[in-house]
Amino acid sequence: MTTRNEASPGPTSQPRLDRGNRRTFVALAVAAAIPVLLLSGWVATLMAQQQRDLTRGAAVASATRVAERVASDIAAQVAVLEAEAASATLDKPDLAAFYAEAERLKRGRPLWETVELAGPDGRQIVNLLRSLDDELGPTADRGSFDAVVRTRRPVVGGIGPVGAVSGKRLVALRVPVTRDGELRYILTVGLANDAVSSILRDAGAPEGWVGTVVDADGNTIARTQAEAEELGQPADAALQAAIRHSPNGFYTGSTLEGSNVEVVYRTLKDTGGWSVHFGMPAATLNAPVLRSYLVLAGGSVLSIGLALALVGLVGRDMAQRRAGERARFALALRSSEEQGAVAAEAAELGTLRWDTIRQTVTGSPRAANLLGWTTTFVQEGETEAAAGAVTEAIHPDDRARLADDLRWSLADGATLDVEFRIVGSDPEPRWVRLTGRAPRLHDGAAGLVYGVVSDIEPRKRAEAERLELLRRLGEAQENEQRRIARELHDQVGQTVTGLSLGLKGLERLLEARGISPEAERQVQWLQALAGEIGRDIHRAAVDLRPTALDDLGLREALATLLREWGQRHGVRADLEFLGEPGRVPPATESAVYRIVQEALTNVLKHARAATVSVSVDHRPEEMRVIVEDDGVGFDPEAVSCPPADGSPAKPRLGLSGIRERLSLLGGTLTLESSPGVGTTLFISIPVPQVA
Repeated sequence: MTTRNEASPGPTSQPRLDRGNRRTFVALAVAAAIPVLLLSGWVATLMAQQQRDLTRGAAVASATRVAERVASDIAAQVAVLEAEAASATLDKPDLAAFYAEAERLKRGRPLWETVELAGPDGRQIVNLLRSLDDELGPTADRGSFDAVVRTRRPVVGGIGPVGAVSGKRLVALRVPVTRDGELRYILTVGLANDAVSSILRDAGAPEGWVGTVVDADGNTIARTQAEAEELGQPADAALQAAIRHSPNGFYTGSTLEGSNVEVVYRTLKDTGGWSVHFGMPAATLNAPVLRSYLVLAGGSVLSIGLALALVGLVGRDMAQRRAGERARFALALRSSEEQGAVAAEAAELGTLRWDTIRQTVTGSPRAANLLGWTTTFVQEGETEAAAGAVTEAIHPDDRARLADDLRWSLADGATLDVEFRIVGSDPEPRWVRLTGRAPRLHDGAAGLVYGVVSDIEPRKRAEAERLELLRRLGEAQENEQRRIARELHDQVGQTVTGLSLGLKGLERLLEARGISPEAERQVQWLQALAGEIGRDIHRAAVDLRPTALDDLGLREALATLLREWGQRHGVRADLEFLGEPGRVPPATESAVYRIVQEALTNVLKHARAATVSVSVDHRPEEMRVIVEDDGVGFDPEAVSCPPADGSPAKPRLGLSGIRERLSLLGGTLTLESSPGVGTTLFISIPVPQVA
């Protein structure tokens, strides 16, 4: 009897797992092959570029070596010519001896076509191509000749025009012949047409390169290939542009045969502007790089193919996973919707969907009841109405605010939280609250706001009752303070005044009867004490209810308060009153006076300030008050946070009292403070228009 293993997978699950594992293995292998292919192609490209750079470096070294060799040969020819210019045969002169000596030199130098001796005026005296008795004409290539006459230094000329004696275009090497500081003759060697080309070939130009020597005027002096066609011809525009740009470097050109070449060139030293150019076949130079680019392109194409295959495998796997997850999500969504509906019904909340594109509002029956719209139809437990009908049920003063909040939520994705009134069949509007947000959907479904509607009428009613209670309490407090201030001023103040007068009379009576000095001092002390008590009573009466506030208005009352407070406590107090000069409602005047009074008390307790500034700006529709000090300041966030030990935060009675007074008038308070830079209160109170 065999025992079945309950933990083993079923027959259908094992092949499915094997297929999933195979797909994962293939995907990993493809993902690993893609960077290897790309890296191999990139390395091949880098190596080919490095090989190209090495080839170019070798080309620069070869061109420099050849240029130095050509310049050295030219310099050697000029040195021989200078030695001949110093010959004694030119001292007398002995032209026959000079002729014989020049012929001997020419026989030993096959590159020399002729030796010429001319006067400073340019007329030839000796030319080895003619006998001494022949009549000779002017010298050719007057440009280089005149340069020697002007500078009295050796000059390497370019390829000259066809000479009258030689009948050829020669390259002239000229040196001056001077005696006793006077220019006597110009000694010239004319190099044959192929002489410089022979120097160029003998200098060791690399095999397959096209070498060219160009004079200062841009004419070809020598060439390793097609010499007969190019000698004396102007060089191409690319060569001349490169020489004008820099004496050494690279440029790209083409040969007579039409092949592209990359040319390295160097200017020859002490040749008057000659330059040597070597063209390397661009195809040979760039072949490794092109092959590496082909390898990289092939690897990229193969990588793209592998990447597409990988995407297909992963996409297929994700699609299968998504199908299973979609089924689970659908089940979870139905369960969540049912739970949400139960929770919304339990909390007496309404849910809605506001479509700003279709201009429709769809919601639960509770939402329709709270917002007061007429049901058009019911579908799957939801009602739908036109957005205009919903807006009509909102109080006219709140419609613009709701529309602005909807636009901001749609534009920024911010949370929607707005309270407004619904005008229904009840005599008084009913307050509701709408909270929600506009979701960011990938399918382009924009213009939707999902929200929850709640009834906040009880809270609003309680807040209104609280504000009314606070207003009555404030009025009662002001009335009581006014009564106590009047009692202190009229009764207690008069009593203290009478006491002072009685003590004065007692002092005169005792003086008439000759009292002792000690008794007189006691009476004077009692008089001073009575006067101090009178001042304290007056100050207390003014603090309770300043008469200037009732008689002269807010400006004078604040000026008196700041002046007496500054003198009493040694703090500089400044007042600035801007705007309308007229009076404001008594409740507003009392609130501003009490707020400034409370702010000064806070400064005295906490700020340790040297200066306090109060600015009152009376505008047609509001009154702005700024109280600023230069004290120690504080961190508002740290003050609002509870202590670290868990004990409850200490209430800030001064600020809470100010906020309570402002809430009765619909005002606002903004506090700015930092440690070490003082504190500033920004207060704004709407001013009702007095009829």
